[in-house]
Amino acid sequence: MTSRRVLIVAAPLLGHVFPLVPIAASLRKAGHEVLVATAAEALKVPLPTHDIAPGFRFGPVAAGAMLRHPLRIRAELSGTAGTAMVGALFGAVNRRLRPGLRTLVREWRPDLIIHEPLAAAAATLGVPTVLHENSLYAGPPLVTATAGDVPPPLATITIAPPSVVGPRSGLPMRAVPHGLDDALPGWLTGPSRRPRVLVSRSTVAQPGPERLMSRVIAAAASIDADFVLVRPDARAAAQTLPPTVRVTDWLPLAPAMTVSSAIIHHGGAGTVLAALHAGIPQLVVRGAGDRRHNAELVAARGAGIAVDGRQVGPEVISRLLTDASLASAAREVSAEIAAMPHPDEVVAELPGL
Repeated sequence: MTSRRVLIVAAPLLGHVFPLVPIAASLRKAGHEVLVATAAEALKVPLPTHDIAPGFRFGPVAAGAMLRHPLRIRAELSGTAGTAMVGALFGAVNRRLRPGLRTLVREWRPDLIIHEPLAAAAATLGVPTVLHENSLYAGPPLVTATAGDVPPPLATITIAPPSVVGPRSGLPMRAVPHGLDDALPGWLTGPSRRPRVLVSRSTVAQPGPERLMSRVIAAAASIDADFVLVRPDARAAAQTLPPTVRVTDWLPLAPAMTVSSAIIHHGGAGTVLAALHAGIPQLVVRGAGDRRHNAELVAARGAGIAVDGRQVGPEVISRLLTDASLASAAREVSAEIAAMPHPDEVVAELPGL
C-alpha cells in the first residue's frame, strides 16, 4: 500500500470536527499521513492540526452574517430556516478559512482532502475530495448552500442511520461518538437503585435565558429517578437541589450514556447520534439551527420525544422513562448503527487512496 497525505478540513467548532476523528484515526492506522485543517476551538482535536485562521472568533462572524440577513434570523432561531441561514453563516466562515487553507494545500500538497459539508471551501482547491457528513442533514445540500456549485466529491461518507434519516447514496459508515473510551468518574460507575437520566446543554451559546435544567430540577422531586446535570447553567447551579439531582462540570457524555437510562438535551447532532449509538431514549428540546430537525427525526423514528422547552416537566420525563416503545426503538437504532461499516472498512474503500 502506498502511503498518502490526507487533509481533514472542518469548520472551527468542536461539534464539526469530532465526527471526523474516527476516519482520521483509521487513516493513520492504515499508514496514511493525516493533518487536520481548522481553527479556534476545533484545534483541540487529538490529532495533528494546522491553524488556517489564527485569531478566528466565531461570534463576530456569526453576528455579521445575521445582520446581513435579518429576515432569516427569526426562522433560524426557531429551527425553520432550512439551509438558508446556515449557508449564509458558514459561507462567511469559509471566506475566512479559504486563504489559510489555500496556502496550506500549496505547501503541504495533500493527495486527498476529506471535508465536512460546512467546510466547503476545501472543494474549490483543485485536490480530489471526499465529503464526510457529520450530522443528520444530508451533506450535498449543505455544501451547495455554503459554497454554491463546486466540483463533485469522489465519494460521500454518510454516518446517519437510514431508519432515522431515510436512504442515502454514498459510503455508509458507523458514527463513533467522540470520547467513547474515556474513563468515567467512580461515582458514575457503580450500580444505581433508580433510573439515571443525563441532562446536557449546548456548548454553543443560544439566545435567551437557559431554562432546561431549571425545569428538570423542578420536576425531579416527583419522579423516581436520579438526574445528572452536565455543565449546569448559572441559574440551575445556584438552586438548592433535591437529593436525586447531581451536578458535574464535565462528563464524557458517550460513555456516560452507556450507564444511563435516558438523556434530556438540546438537540445537537453529536448528542443525538451518541444517544442513538448507546441505545437509550432521549427527550430532545426543539431549538435553533438544526435542532428542531434533529428532534423531530428522533421522534418520528420513535426513539425519543421532541418537545418545546416549556413542555419539559414531570409528565413528559416520566413518559421518557416508562414508555417501553421508546426504549425498544432506541435499541433497534443502536443495533442498526453497530451493523454499519466501521471506519477501518470505509478507509479500505475510499477512492483516491
